[in-house]
Amino acid sequence: MNPTFTALDFLVLVAYLVGITSLGVWIGRGQKDSKDYFVASRTIPWWAVMLSVVASETSALTFISIPGLAYVGNLGFLQVATGYLLGRIVVAYTLLPRYYKGNLVTAYALLEQRFGVATRRFTSIVFMVTRGMADSVRVFATAVPIALILGPLLPHRAVMPTAVLVLGTLTIIYTFKGGMRAVVWTEIVQAGVYLFGGISALVIVGHMVTGGWSSIISTASSAGKLNILDFYTGFDRPHTVFAGLIGGAFLSMASHGADQMIVQRLLSSRSLKDAQAAVIGSGIAIVIQFTLFLMIGIGLWVLNAGKTYPLPDAIFPTFIITSMPHGLVGLLLAAILAATMSTHSGAINSLAAASTHDIYLPLTGRSADDPRTLRTGKMFALIWGVVLTGGALLFPQDSKTPVVVVALSIASFTYGALLGGFFLGILSKRAIQRDAITGMSVGILAMTFVVFAKQLMPVFPAMHGTLTTLSHIAWPWYVLIGTTVTVGVGVLSSFTHSPRIAEERA
Repeated sequence: MNPTFTALDFLVLVAYLVGITSLGVWIGRGQKDSKDYFVASRTIPWWAVMLSVVASETSALTFISIPGLAYVGNLGFLQVATGYLLGRIVVAYTLLPRYYKGNLVTAYALLEQRFGVATRRFTSIVFMVTRGMADSVRVFATAVPIALILGPLLPHRAVMPTAVLVLGTLTIIYTFKGGMRAVVWTEIVQAGVYLFGGISALVIVGHMVTGGWSSIISTASSAGKLNILDFYTGFDRPHTVFAGLIGGAFLSMASHGADQMIVQRLLSSRSLKDAQAAVIGSGIAIVIQFTLFLMIGIGLWVLNAGKTYPLPDAIFPTFIITSMPHGLVGLLLAAILAATMSTHSGAINSLAAASTHDIYLPLTGRSADDPRTLRTGKMFALIWGVVLTGGALLFPQDSKTPVVVVALSIASFTYGALLGGFFLGILSKRAIQRDAITGMSVGILAMTFVVFAKQLMPVFPAMHGTLTTLSHIAWPWYVLIGTTVTVGVGVLSSFTHSPRIAEERA
């Protein structure tokens, strides 16, 4: 065993893993039907939903990558976090009322009401692919600190697969057994663990630097590390006022209004007012949380005198393993696992809900109350758990791009099309199902050229100049571009048929 990771640390880590898995199984006992399994029969208080939303979007990416962003940069990411809050306010008063009016279980059922069942299936499949890819990356990120512990014990190539398999298996167990109720309440525990771990790291860094946090602030300020605002108006920087507030808002509107993983939690609230309080409150909480983890990165930069790391994602885990007191090392590693397990469990449950309610039930004609639906939902949860864990095993181990950037880029790839489909339904009365699917398909195709511009240059040499320009677009703009293309194409398509068609199908 790594000498910096003692038996006490190992005991703390194992106790957490066993405890959280057992808690999830116990909380979720006695489900009655699929509605109980997927939205907890809408009995969750708003504050619990709020904490669950925060925990679900706080994977190991936040715990590991956000300190790394501040270490190599500054506090500019807070501009994006502020945009996240603005986007949630829009979701609270535009999409949430429509979800609650329809008494829905999945976000994409709303599109069926507006356009038709084919649109629901299309968007649900797009969500499944995107969430599957993005969550696989998040699970992989957790292997970074675990690899530092297991490195001396296992062959190099077996370290990360072992960590991923252990994490994935335990999360699958309690998500499969417990459903959404287990997901929400275990996430609250997990949020408490990783926040305690983050605050502990902040305090310890302060004690390790001569002069404490006042000295850290002074040194970082003189080096420009505390800068937040960047009024650059180009599209090639991710952390600017315009990219953060506008791009961040659209990304948040998509993730919290069109992504089943978050919407499903909001639909577990007792009422529309509770759901609105939960989503807006989560925006405030996330800004505070990002500030905490960014400041850890600033503190580490001062502590290490700006030492360069080849992998930004390894900066904070390395500090945990080499500098934290015994016992607390185990707790902080448990915090990293907590952050990822909360996101992983939510992804499994939401993917199972979409598979069951958007694909399985419409095809079979069965009702949500049918006992077979609950069994089918659990089976989908098991299948998706295996798929996500397998996806994490396929992620390249030597990637030098911060994992948070990879995951957000993947999510943004299709988020614009999903959000655009909802906006098209709200803004255009002429649009019908054909227009919605056409708009979203073109939106996804357009984003393929934006997100994968560098990879497509050898394939389309004649477009080298255009692809070079597209490759410089920063990821916060992806959702806005995808949404604009989707709505624009959908509206244009709606003028190819008579408005009577839309009226007849309304």
